[in-house]
Amino acid sequence: MSNKTLGLPDDVHAYLLEVGTRETDVLRRLRDETAALPQHNMQIAPEQGAFMHLIVQLMGARRCIEVGTFTGYSSICVATALPDDGLLVCCDVSDEWTDIGRKYWAEAGVEDRIDLRIAPALETLDALLAAGESGTYDFAFIDADKTNYTSYYERILQLLRPGGLVALDNVLWDGQVADPSVDDPDTNALRSLNAMIAADSRVTVSMLPLADGLTLALKR
Repeated sequence: MSNKTLGLPDDVHAYLLEVGTRETDVLRRLRDETAALPQHNMQIAPEQGAFMHLIVQLMGARRCIEVGTFTGYSSICVATALPDDGLLVCCDVSDEWTDIGRKYWAEAGVEDRIDLRIAPALETLDALLAAGESGTYDFAFIDADKTNYTSYYERILQLLRPGGLVALDNVLWDGQVADPSVDDPDTNALRSLNAMIAADSRVTVSMLPLADGLTLALKR
């Protein structure tokens, strides 16, 4: 819901972008083009993109999955951290939004690392599992429809290797998860997910107050 860190004043956020990230010209132009869309709040914050790039590079990840690609900002952040023979499977249902991303993937030189699957993400994840790819992925990012987050999470855990990491976006949902007066399907789904992951013995977990809330779950 937010493409900057919750509660961060605009001047502090501008300073953070200036000295705390290394946003490339390609990413900046993609962010500007996306800002003109009615759904622009679906784009991740630049500071989150920089963090994810660092995490993927730190892990030495080679095989990654993204559930929810939108216009491609997060996929560039991940793909540019991969080696030349790395793979990022991108799951999305929109040709319109991902066509924007395709242009910038080419400019960023990562289009050969991205396998875009236009289909409901659960179908794509189930197909990967059916193809015997359980335990073969290093990193996954979930940023799609909130009511299916738990289903995505369960499949991603099967696809990750032990020591693999899943990052889940929007887990603070503009603070609404902490407001008991808010009662809607998306907020309730995120509350249930957060409680489930907090108690999930299969992972080591940390929820970060970065952007709109980012949970990191490391598969044991």
